[in-house]
Amino acid sequence: MKLKRKVKQVLNQVLLIGLLLIGAFLILSFLTYESPSKLPQKSSAMISEEVRNYEPLVEKYAKEHNVTEYVDVLMSMMMQESGGRGTDPMQSSESYCGQIGCIEDPELSIKQGVYYFQKTLEDAEGDLKLAIQSYNFGRGFIDYVQEQKGNYSVETAIDFSQHMYENAPDQSIYTCLREEAKQYEACYGDIYYVQSVMQYRDVLALE
Repeated sequence: MKLKRKVKQVLNQVLLIGLLLIGAFLILSFLTYESPSKLPQKSSAMISEEVRNYEPLVEKYAKEHNVTEYVDVLMSMMMQESGGRGTDPMQSSESYCGQIGCIEDPELSIKQGVYYFQKTLEDAEGDLKLAIQSYNFGRGFIDYVQEQKGNYSVETAIDFSQHMYENAPDQSIYTCLREEAKQYEACYGDIYYVQSVMQYRDVLALE
C-alpha cells in the first residue's frame, strides 16, 4: 500500500510539473505574440506619403532636364534630405542662393534640386554615385575625385569630408550627422549619403 501511495505521489508530482510547464509555455507564447498591426511594415513604408505626393513634380522637372530615368533616385534623395517635409523638400537652397533656407516654395525646391542633380551627373561623366554624393557635398567633390583619376568610393567620400572639416574656418558650424563619422573626424556632409539614397531606391524598385 505504501508503495502504491508513493507511486501515486510521484505521478501527481510529474503531472503537476507538466501542467506548470504547459502553463508557462502558454503564458510565454501570449507575451511574445505580436498582432499583425505590430509586425514590421513592408519596406515600402520607408518612403513617406509626402515624398510620393511630389512624384508628379519630380517627373515634370526630370523630363525638362532629360533625367527621367532617375526619377526614383531623385525621390530617394528627397526622402533622405527631408522625408518630403517642409518648404524645401530637396534641400536645394544652398545650390540656388548659396545659403540654407532661402527657398520657401516646394516646387522651386524640386525644380532646383533636379537641375542641380542633372548638372552633377553631367560633371561626374555619368558616375551616378559620384553625382549623388556631390549633391550632398557640393560639386567640389567631383573635382576632388577626378583629380585623383578615380571613381566614387566610400573611402574617397570619407577622405573628402575629413579634408573639408579639417580645413574649415569654423568647425563649429558642422555637426557629425552619424556616429560612425565621428571616429573619422569626417563631419562635413554625410559620408554615407549614397548608401542611404540607394536603400530608398531599392525600396522603390521592389514596388
